[in-house]
Amino acid sequence: MFESYRDVLMRTGAMTFSAAGLVARLPISMVTLGIVLLVEDRSGSYGLAGSVSAAYMVATAMSSPVLARLVDRWGQRRVLVPCFVAFAVNLGCLVLAVEQDWPVPVPHLLAALAGSSYPPIGACVRSRWTHLLGQGPALHTAFSVEAVVDETIFIVGPVLVTVLATQVHPMAGIASIGLCALVGGSWFSSLRRSEPPVDPAPDAGSRRPPLERRWLLPMVGVSICLGALFGSIEVVTVAFADEQDRAGVTGLLLAAYALGSLIAGVVTGLLSGDDASTLRRYRFGATAMAAAMLPLPFLDGLVALGVVLFLGGFAVSPTLVAVVSLVEANVPPARLTEGITWVMTGVGLGIAPGAAIAGALIDTYGASTSYWVPVVSGILAAGLSWVSGRRAAWRTAVFAQV
Repeated sequence: MFESYRDVLMRTGAMTFSAAGLVARLPISMVTLGIVLLVEDRSGSYGLAGSVSAAYMVATAMSSPVLARLVDRWGQRRVLVPCFVAFAVNLGCLVLAVEQDWPVPVPHLLAALAGSSYPPIGACVRSRWTHLLGQGPALHTAFSVEAVVDETIFIVGPVLVTVLATQVHPMAGIASIGLCALVGGSWFSSLRRSEPPVDPAPDAGSRRPPLERRWLLPMVGVSICLGALFGSIEVVTVAFADEQDRAGVTGLLLAAYALGSLIAGVVTGLLSGDDASTLRRYRFGATAMAAAMLPLPFLDGLVALGVVLFLGGFAVSPTLVAVVSLVEANVPPARLTEGITWVMTGVGLGIAPGAAIAGALIDTYGASTSYWVPVVSGILAAGLSWVSGRRAAWRTAVFAQV
């Protein structure tokens, strides 16, 4: 049953670079929650915590396509190593600013510096899979592997940062994020054999293959809405648990959401990866995700919330795997890292306003009402997925010749 997974993971170097990528990507699931927990603990304001977290995510979203382009041009190692070092240093400065109660907007600026230095490691891992496997059913399975890795990250990361921040010290959560970035980034960057070749600079008078914005931009729009959904769920769930004097279970609630997505990701890897089925999963996954958000504003207990989040998670991985597969099938190989990063950047762009809007609503109306933010975000994502799906042109054979 799982032969397809075994086949891709036994390829030379595959399991090692995927594991290293897991460690290097742990900060993705930890940093915004860690910032919220630290800033709220020191300031008492979810609005301020959400805005600092948003500053981080906006900077990450703006810098990621630029860093991805540099990765395609200069190679992964030359970009990733200095980025991870800068990320850890900037994160440490942010902690100092919050602990010393430096005035606004200093924490926001330092959060932005940290965000702008975090590299697009998820796109780099997927680029290695494409370099190793080429196009075909095995690549669909590999992308499902990475979706499972992503959900493992979102199970382990929130629990880890919540336990460290609430049971050890608010700074301990952020410190663990910097450590994961340095260890995972160094490990991944050292694996030279699986690194894709550098895209050479174009000759004079020639141009790099273009990205087709007609279909890419609508997909980025879907990603932005999904990001707003993810970002708002995280902040509101923190507040919901806190209102019931159970802040320590926040990580478990978010882990339930990720666990549902992990299970769905494993199943997705066993299914057909042809173009038509990928497009169907993209559309129906986004629609199912929107439907799963509808009960959230009406819940009043942590157990019910955990169940709804767990069930809602089943729509996440199939949708995200489909998004990456659509991009991989439509962009030139020389710009694959950049293309994947654009849709991931959309998620980051959405997380920022989603977290900020939810934080402001929490301070005024409370957590339950603020769950309308992910509801509206999900509905918008579902609507856009049907529009962008119609515009996705399948040109895999053409790009294979570029």
